[in-house]
Amino acid sequence: MKPICKLTMLAILTIPAGLQAQRHRPQSDFTTDTLMVHDPVMAFENGTYHIFSTGTGLQHATSNDLKTWTVKATPAMSVIPKWTHDSVAGFRNHVWAPDIIRYRNKWWMAYSCSSFGKNTSAIGLLSARSLDAGETWKDEGVLVASREGRDNWNAIDPNFVIDDNGEPWLTFGSFWDGIQLVKLDTTMHIAKGQKMKTIARRKHVNTMENPIEAPFIFKHGGYYYLFVSWDYCCQGMKSSYKVVVGRSRNVEGPYLDSNSKDMADLGGTLVIEGDKKEFEAAGHCSAYSFQGKDYFLCHGYSVALKGASILICKEISWTEDGWPILKD
Repeated sequence: MKPICKLTMLAILTIPAGLQAQRHRPQSDFTTDTLMVHDPVMAFENGTYHIFSTGTGLQHATSNDLKTWTVKATPAMSVIPKWTHDSVAGFRNHVWAPDIIRYRNKWWMAYSCSSFGKNTSAIGLLSARSLDAGETWKDEGVLVASREGRDNWNAIDPNFVIDDNGEPWLTFGSFWDGIQLVKLDTTMHIAKGQKMKTIARRKHVNTMENPIEAPFIFKHGGYYYLFVSWDYCCQGMKSSYKVVVGRSRNVEGPYLDSNSKDMADLGGTLVIEGDKKEFEAAGHCSAYSFQGKDYFLCHGYSVALKGASILICKEISWTEDGWPILKD
């Protein structure tokens, strides 16, 4: 994920005031049926859907029907840990690309600290017993960090996945050498002796440009499906984001597309892209099974709203040979 560019900020001036309010921390909770988000992830607890997304302290919105959303005035992170400022020069409180999962009777949230175009980044970790109002997220420190000149990967865009043995893994990455995977321990930190493994890239490793990021692994029908975003976000009507997918029987891969091409060697089957009518581009997705249905979320750059990014939420159907199709 990259910061909102000047083009998008200019577009904001032309959109309705109710949507403009979502770009800034609201003074009080408000409801909307057009949720402005970047990098949305979702959780479900006690009949309520919770969306967390990029923003000052992480934007938080709730819904009972996936149609009307209440945007919370209070961010998910009321306090930004001091270590984030020490680890990433220039980072303050605009937190990128979270992920959330329920594991061992606790909610875990990972989040990204970075600055545009650099791979000096860090992924932080939070925990909470409940998503109920008033619950405070506990700082669990740094999960993984990358350094410019030291690492060939970028520690942003985290996603948790629990394998068939009940063991947690983390996938993450943006540009550089692409999408990384590493095994975690039961405290949701990197397990002892584990090293990063590249599971998807857009270009060959010896080239500079590698426009791939935002991994999300979703289990269905005996496969792990790896969704990633290709091309460029955060440029309003000049954005070119799209989502592709591959799958594997093993969480460690290899992840192959529908033509059996390895995602670590440029493979990927298209899931969604801009139709140039409703959305110029769409990407940074997540996927879930809730109450007997499979859902796909991402943000899309709205043509009607001059490139502002809004929530896309679609139900997933599956082809006979097990590939995801998004319902209209």
